[in-house]
Amino acid sequence: MPHIYVILFVFSAFAALTTYFIPAGEFERVPGPDGRTTIDPNSFNYVDQTPVGIMDFLTVIPRGLIDAGEVVFFTFIIGGMFMVLRRTGIIEIAVDKLARKFAHNSIMLIPVLTTVFALIATLIGTAELSLVYIPVIMPLIIALGYDSITAAAIALCGTVVGFTAGVLNPINTGLGQKLSGLPVFSGLGLRLIVFIVAVAAAVLFVTRYAKKVKKNPMHSLVYEDDTEKRALYNNVGKAEAVPATGRQKWAAIVALLFFAVLVYGVISKGWFMVEMAGLFIIMGIVVGMIAGLKVGDICEAFNQGFKDVLMGAFIVGLARAVAVVLEDGNIMDTIVHALGAVVGDLPPALAAVGMYVVQVLINFVISSGSGQALVTMPIMAPLADMVGVTRQTAVLAYQLGDGFTHIFYPTSGYFMAALAIAGVKYQTWIRFFYPLFLIWAGISIVVLVIAQFIGWS
Repeated sequence: MPHIYVILFVFSAFAALTTYFIPAGEFERVPGPDGRTTIDPNSFNYVDQTPVGIMDFLTVIPRGLIDAGEVVFFTFIIGGMFMVLRRTGIIEIAVDKLARKFAHNSIMLIPVLTTVFALIATLIGTAELSLVYIPVIMPLIIALGYDSITAAAIALCGTVVGFTAGVLNPINTGLGQKLSGLPVFSGLGLRLIVFIVAVAAAVLFVTRYAKKVKKNPMHSLVYEDDTEKRALYNNVGKAEAVPATGRQKWAAIVALLFFAVLVYGVISKGWFMVEMAGLFIIMGIVVGMIAGLKVGDICEAFNQGFKDVLMGAFIVGLARAVAVVLEDGNIMDTIVHALGAVVGDLPPALAAVGMYVVQVLINFVISSGSGQALVTMPIMAPLADMVGVTRQTAVLAYQLGDGFTHIFYPTSGYFMAALAIAGVKYQTWIRFFYPLFLIWAGISIVVLVIAQFIGWS
């Protein structure tokens, strides 16, 4: 496959060309639930064509970086902070202890961690926490004889399953049901079944790959890319244990306290990337100084961490450029309107599946779960009434079509940032992940057909 820069540039260029052929149109924006702006589904009108010219196209990548600035800078900060923690030595010491503990049953970490990450995401709706999980578990996973893809898959697959099933997720389930006029978190039973089945599929898939890598490291899709990581962590837990100094013990305790504050802030205060990034900056400084690092060493550690995730941070902005082009050309709403009309022409037996396919396609250009709900559900909810699909099923079609694609499409900002932190190329991830994505797609279609058949409401 071409370099990811080439892929995203081609997507942006193609999107610019479509602004000359697809009619421009827009919906009126109106106040929605919780103070959010949504659309009036009956207000679509065609407007004057605004094609993206060469001079406009020259600025879409810089503007994409600006629009995605929150994710871009969060990627830099988390890379820098974890490099500081590595310089203190507390990560290596913690990994050494865990590697010794799980040395004879390491494969159990995969179902345990995947399920825990999925449970957190399905309750609070923050799939972006995979950006925090990956650097935490990476050293341990490598030390136990697996690879970077295994670590990335545990975090990304676990969080995306939890987010997608949305058992009590306010970001997709809660908002989608509010927009559709349904009781919030109603229909929990079927979503719980989706959660269990999808988590089981992810665990079996990742475990099968991890066992192959453990048996023969040459089977790893990132064997060469992981050379430095293996050199750093593969002997952990095998040589004589190195005891932590007093300063390192205090630094580890303070680091855990910072993570406790992070969890509290996300759950109780609604913190997101800006707040988490600010906390991580202070965390890196405080923990580094307690561990005995000089101020200059802490600064250099941040710089090294920034360098390690530079490419991934840039990719986040490059991916956002695709949506910038469609918005400049005023064809985003036209695409959504046209896809909604296609669903309306389907027979009732296929309408639910058609809604799922539409949501899968739309997620390529609207990578935000809540953003996709605000744009599509005001259209899909009344459309569901017209074609004989329950609104509950329409919400589930949105969840399934939106969720799993978050770790498939290169236009998903947090996903590309997570791959950067893991050191996994997008092309390599797709080679690993696409069979599981197809399995999840099959599960989604079967569940929606069942929901349609039983008239789930």
